[in-house]
This record gives sequence, C-alpha cells and structure tokens, in this order.
Amino acid sequence: MAGPDPHPFKVAVVSRQDAQARADARPETGRLAAIFQALERQGIAAEPAAWSEDLTAEVRDQLLRVDGVLVWVDPIAATSGERRGALDDLLREVADAGVFVSTHPDVTAKMGVKGVLYRTRELGWGSDTWLYESDVAFRTEFPQRLASGARVLKQNRGNGGIGVWKVEALEGTNVRVKEARRDGELRTLPLETFMIERTADFAGGEPLIDQAFQPRHLEGMVRCYMSGGEVAGFGHQLVRALAAPEDGPTEPRVYTGPDDPRFQRLRTLMAREWTPGLAQRLDIAPDALPVIWDADFLLGPRTPAGDDTYVLCEINVSSVFPVPDEAPDALAKTTLRRLADARTRRRTEA
Repeated sequence: MAGPDPHPFKVAVVSRQDAQARADARPETGRLAAIFQALERQGIAAEPAAWSEDLTAEVRDQLLRVDGVLVWVDPIAATSGERRGALDDLLREVADAGVFVSTHPDVTAKMGVKGVLYRTRELGWGSDTWLYESDVAFRTEFPQRLASGARVLKQNRGNGGIGVWKVEALEGTNVRVKEARRDGELRTLPLETFMIERTADFAGGEPLIDQAFQPRHLEGMVRCYMSGGEVAGFGHQLVRALAAPEDGPTEPRVYTGPDDPRFQRLRTLMAREWTPGLAQRLDIAPDALPVIWDADFLLGPRTPAGDDTYVLCEINVSSVFPVPDEAPDALAKTTLRRLADARTRRRTEA
C-alpha cells in the first residue's frame, strides 16, 4: 500500500519569461530557487510557470491543474514596457475556478498602487499626501502646493522608479525635476511644460499622487517584508534615486531578519496597527493579504523623545524579490495555511 502523499498541495510559480525560458525553466537554478526550496520544506510541490502575453493559453492550462498560484510579475516590464493586464485577467479566471492565487489582482489593485498612499494617509505612516483625479485638478492645485516646498509626484502604477518625480520650484516659473528611474536625468524646465508632460499620466482614468519630499531621505530607506500580517524581515538601503549627483551613488540593500533590534518599533507598528489598519481601510480580508509583500519607508520627523517616525512611500506586492534569508520560509508557511484553508472551504461548499 502506498504511503501518504508527501506533497498534498501543488502550486505554480509565475514569472515573466519567453517561450524558450519556459521550456528551459528549472526550479533549482532560477532566481526564485530559494522560494521553491522553502515550499518543498513545507511539503508543497512547486513548478515554474513562465508567462508572457503570447503564452497565456498555455499557462491557463497549467494553472487550472494546481491548487495554488504564486506570482512574481512586475506591473511594467523593465525592458519592453509590456503591462500585465492579460495575466491579471487570467489570474481572476483561475481564482474563480477555485485555485488559490497570491497576490490576487483585485488585492494588487488596492495595495500595489501609489493611490494606497492617499487612502491610508490617516494611518501613522501617512504624510502630506494628495491625489489628483484629473489633469485639470493637477494643473490647478499643484503649483500652490509646490510653492510650500519640494514635492514627489507618483504615477498610480509603476515599478523601478518609473513615473516618480521629485519637483523643486526655482526662481521665476522654472522647476528642477528628477525622475527616480535609473537613467533619470536632472532637468530644469518651465513648470507649465512639466505639467503638460503629465497629461498622459491620467490616461485610462489613473490618478497622480503627490507627497511632500522627505528631508531625511539621505539617511536611508527601510523595507519591511511581510508575509500576510507577520513581519518576515527587513532591508536597509541608502537610496539616491531622487538625490543630487553630488550625494553619491545608491548603496546595496542590506537584509536582516525580523529580530533586527534597529527596527523593532517598526515591527510592532506594522504587525499591531498599520497592517490591520491597511486591511480595514482597503476592505481586504486578513487572509487575502499577499503571502509576500513589502512596505518601503523613509524616515520622518523625530518625536519629542527623539524616536524615528516612518513615512510610507510605496507598497510592493507584484514581484517582491530578493528577500531576507528568513522570508522564504515565512512565505511557504503562510502559503501552506492558505492552501489548507482553501481546500477546507471547497469541501464545505461542495
């Protein structure tokens, strides 16, 4: 008699690749090898699922044969500019068929956009943040806000610094603008010209988000890695994407586990206050939070007692990698719980 199945669940790990990469994909050698290994340690069989838009039909057949789908695909491909609308449609179809999906596209649409900065601005991580629904509102309101100090404008969807600009007012009607993408140049141009350039950002009904620039940005960014509602680790990096050239280059991010003593106050805030508050404000069930996501923070003004405050500048849910050494196992344990819960629900509803 055969023994119990050592792999009661099977998941597909989706990444953006072409047909050749799909044919050659090997879990043990890819960039997500640590994820596959962690899933195996939890008794979850995992297989790669390389996706591109022209592979959608083939990937659909694969995803409908597994218990769960984990997704590592950026909203915008760095090289081609291709977006992932076809994949999101596929993931919704697969989820409707009863397959567990993380991150579900409906959750991505709430958490993984810059609009989350405005919708959660009343949480303790909030800052002076505004949202422009239209080009008319932007051109009417932005000049007055810019007059009070430097601002950071962010497209609602993007990654890799695409569509993020620091804007500073100069004498007269000119502004100094720096885009956060790697090849972003420092430009000086009339404010009116810059605002006209932003007209295309409102295409398709997308808003533009406006935050006050944080003066302590040169002290570094803290990335808090989360698995569901639990802190899985941290990354600290000196970021220069919006800095002047004389401030020096960006330094590599240093990863640490959830017990890093420097960030225990942030850990407590994320686990006890901010993540529950985020889920409540965005109407996301706690068990629908991504199995891996992260929140990027800059340092805000110090408290009267001298403690750091933290200002949220982005949440990433679409392609969170690399991660601290402790995070893959946290992800795998959360995935196992979600798969078991999903199976129980299906049996109850049957």
